[in-house]
Amino acid sequence: MKIVQLALRFDAPGGVETTVRELSRGLAAAGDQVEVFASDLFDEPAWIRRTDYPPTVDGVPVRRFPVVKKMIPGLTMPMMAGVMDALSESGADVLDAHSHRYGHVLQAAAVARQRGIPLVVSAHYHPADRGEPAWKAGLLRCQDHFFGMTAYRVARAVVVETENEARLLREFCPADRIRVVPPGIDLAAWADARRPATVPELPDRYFLYAGRIAANKGLPSLLQALARIPKERRLPLVVMGRDWGEQPMLERLAGELGVTADLRWLGHTESATYRAVVRRATVFVLPSEWEAFGLVLLEAMAAERPIVATAVGGVPEVLDHGKAGRLVPFGDAPALARQMEELATDESAARDLAKVGHRRVEQFSMTRSIENHRRLYRDVAG
Repeated sequence: MKIVQLALRFDAPGGVETTVRELSRGLAAAGDQVEVFASDLFDEPAWIRRTDYPPTVDGVPVRRFPVVKKMIPGLTMPMMAGVMDALSESGADVLDAHSHRYGHVLQAAAVARQRGIPLVVSAHYHPADRGEPAWKAGLLRCQDHFFGMTAYRVARAVVVETENEARLLREFCPADRIRVVPPGIDLAAWADARRPATVPELPDRYFLYAGRIAANKGLPSLLQALARIPKERRLPLVVMGRDWGEQPMLERLAGELGVTADLRWLGHTESATYRAVVRRATVFVLPSEWEAFGLVLLEAMAAERPIVATAVGGVPEVLDHGKAGRLVPFGDAPALARQMEELATDESAARDLAKVGHRRVEQFSMTRSIENHRRLYRDVAG
């Protein structure tokens, strides 16, 4: 079977990007013919495009298309120039278009309708941020319903990662198209504890946040929580991930809170170093405003690290409703501080929580996720 994976960005940092990369690699290893179609966009907020991408990634061929910023008042909906002709001529048995509210999903739907190619849309749904003005939140809701009336009616399946995401999509997506297929993680890679060639100098014990330094990740609340922990019991906070324009503001906030000396900014790191930093963390913290799933939670569980996270989106499901990690309300800095401090000081509680998480993550193996996706693709292809 030939499967074309269509994503705005590929071989770039991000949860969706990681999911598409691992899925493509796993499908190819299982014997399917896989090709990835992606734009030349590397950094969406800064609108950075690149031309130096490799033609293959992990043995999977990748075709790049110039990205075009299609503007609707208050919205950006990137499209890919030339991708519709390429999809029509791809010989694909199934198209899987990733992400919601993006132009390439509409382009894939148009080709699927014209050519009769089975279409899967993997939504990775994200509602409007809480800080959005009412007019923009309204526009996003209109866009949701527009996609529900167009691309999602063409799709033979709409993939979501959690039951919570399924519930949200039922407001505008045909319910009979929705399929819950959780992502997976390469457990073998996380079981390999060999030290990478380069590891940054880090404190012996530290709190860790890993992910984009972006507006919806709740990092101001994390800094406020850090400042609430008494200095004698406060661990340094390591922040690992690419800046999406928020770091200068966070550095100013850290200065106002008096925690600048307790921060270490690592930026983006390559995979082996990334895993080493996660494995050494004392407590892993995810303070997000929203996570459709939270792939980093699987990584922390695979590394057997205790977790504190906000009870948003799919996070409670991933953490088995608090059994595999401590849950706090979004934006509640005092509650976040209490849980961080408790797990940093109570080694027995932290160890027990990490063991539960480590058992839990076995349900999210990449092998299982690949099998579920292959079954879905064969089902929609008849």
